[in-house]
Order: sequence, then structure tokens, then C-alpha cells
Amino acid sequence: MATIILQVPDESLVAKVKQACKMLVGVASVKVQKEAKPKKYDITKTAGYREAMEDIKEGRVTNAESVEDMFMQILGYVPN
Repeated sequence: MATIILQVPDESLVAKVKQACKMLVGVASVKVQKEAKPKKYDITKTAGYREAMEDIKEGRVTNAESVEDMFMQILGYVPN
């Protein structure tokens, strides 16, 4: 069976296009599928976010005054 996909930008015409397609000889079925709305990304639902919040809660955080200070804390020296 072959499938033909039509994109109809004007939603007011969808019903008429569907009806016209049904009148064609050999058409077995006509289905209308609306475009899915993109889901809004919510970082608070991620495992990484939950882990970070747990680290903050447990005090597993450090502060650095600058990039050089951060490297000194992590590596013990500032790379060139």
C-alpha cells in the first residue's frame, strides 16, 4: 500500500481536503494528523539537575575567585 502525505497550512481547508480525498477511487482511508507542538524543555526534570541540587544540599560545592584560583584548587597549579 502506498501512502501520500499532504501538508495543508490553512486548517480551515483540512476538512474539505479530507472529504475530497475520500471521493477518489481506490482510497482506503484518510487520516488527519495535527502537527505536534514542541514540548517545553524543563531542566528541573533531569537527573543532572537533581544531582546538582543534592550536591548543593550536601555541601559538595566549591567557590573560586577566578579561573586561576579554580585551577589551583583542582590541580594545585595554574596551567600555561
